[in-house]
Amino acid sequence: MSVSVNKTYSAADLKFLNLLSEKFPTIADATTEIINLEAILNLPKGTEHFLTDLHGEYEAFRHVLKNASGVIRQKVHEVFNNTLRESEMTELCTLIYYPAEKLQLIKQKESNLDDWYKVTLNQLTEVCRAVSVKYTRSKVRKMLPPDFSYVIQELLHESDSPGSPKQSYFNGILNSIISIGRADAFIIAMSNVIQCLTIDRLHIIGDIFDRGPGPHFIFDTLAQYKMYDIQWGNHDILWMGAAAGNMASIANVIRVSARYDNLDVLEDGYGINLLPLARFAMEVYENSPCKPYQPKVMQNSGVTERDVLLMAQMHKAISVIQFKIEGQMIKRHPEYKMEGRALLEKIDYEKGTIEIDGKDYPLKDADFPTVDPRDPYKLTPGEDQLIRTLQASFLNSDKLQKHIRLLFSKGSMYLIVNSNLMYHASIPMTDEGEFKTVIVDGKPYAGRSLLDKLDRLTREAYFGGNGAKSQQMALDYMWYLWCGPESPFFDKAK
Repeated sequence: MSVSVNKTYSAADLKFLNLLSEKFPTIADATTEIINLEAILNLPKGTEHFLTDLHGEYEAFRHVLKNASGVIRQKVHEVFNNTLRESEMTELCTLIYYPAEKLQLIKQKESNLDDWYKVTLNQLTEVCRAVSVKYTRSKVRKMLPPDFSYVIQELLHESDSPGSPKQSYFNGILNSIISIGRADAFIIAMSNVIQCLTIDRLHIIGDIFDRGPGPHFIFDTLAQYKMYDIQWGNHDILWMGAAAGNMASIANVIRVSARYDNLDVLEDGYGINLLPLARFAMEVYENSPCKPYQPKVMQNSGVTERDVLLMAQMHKAISVIQFKIEGQMIKRHPEYKMEGRALLEKIDYEKGTIEIDGKDYPLKDADFPTVDPRDPYKLTPGEDQLIRTLQASFLNSDKLQKHIRLLFSKGSMYLIVNSNLMYHASIPMTDEGEFKTVIVDGKPYAGRSLLDKLDRLTREAYFGGNGAKSQQMALDYMWYLWCGPESPFFDKAK
């Protein structure tokens, strides 16, 4: 489709029209696409699903995702409210949520399984029709499993109502599925299709990581999902900084994991070798009670006193390393204005007290065998070797890097979809309610321009691109984003 030069077209118009002509070279191509887009605009709006602060709670995430926060139950009620009892609708919903597990229970109690299969296949087809009406046939087709795509399409677009000219054709499909032993697989496939079609788009508004035991399982699940986006949270930014090699972020990630008895995520989930930390902690803090560093252990978790002591020692060891690295960072970047977080210099090591805001407080644990009061932020050779070993383990974890790349490819500081502005935490504001100006890399930013700048900076910290010095500045800033007073992820004085 060639575009003739016309005085009503601006240079920008011509640029975009010429680009469009590459994809739609004829008038027929262009008009067909226009008709298609106009038709899509008249479809009912798809359901959007908003989730936030998952914090590694995979089982809860899986359940909420499967039942779409009650939307599937609502659809089942709309379809069968006048024909099924409440208990029957509940059974059908459970089957859709957990088809493989529910099928095992059904087989144990159903005497006439073929009849149950036929009724259930009809019901699932009805539900699938109900949740697919918001989409074009093309979009539905793309979401179907390859093994059953043709069969599901035929069922969705044919009627089984009495008197329908294709009723016998419809029933023949269902009978064939049952007779050749594919009913179980088909029910599982149809249930998964219903789950996918119920939610048009999933929005994860921050904090997939930390505290809970399964963030890696959440990422594995999301990697199989089709339509979703992620807005980074402060805990996500912390792990992104750690995966990029920021030592302060690495120390914080391990400290938080130790605090919540969650080191298995690092070791089993991501293959991070924590044995060097355990050895160091047992050697250096062998005679330290480490009571303030004891982890939050769930009841009946099976954790022994010996386990608790080791985790407390590891927690203390990485905490002291964190304090030292953060102190170095604060000295290196006075523009961060975070002197109040540099605490090791405020300790009176003889009295066992610390001065905060002009007041002395007794320390609950004053045993710091690796801290030199004359140079409190200097790492000992053992600490330096340990943090570099841990850094190498983070950088070389294939699974962690894969999940972090997913955060970058599907994530951002903020997103606008269907007039919804989505972001995690806050936007820095003045007392007068105006966007607060924040200096980043020597230049002022506020509001949207601040978020855009920090999005670019975060990507540069991980992927590089503007030279070693620029990338190091961006890498340091990743830690600031986790706990800095003017960071949109933190946005607090302390």
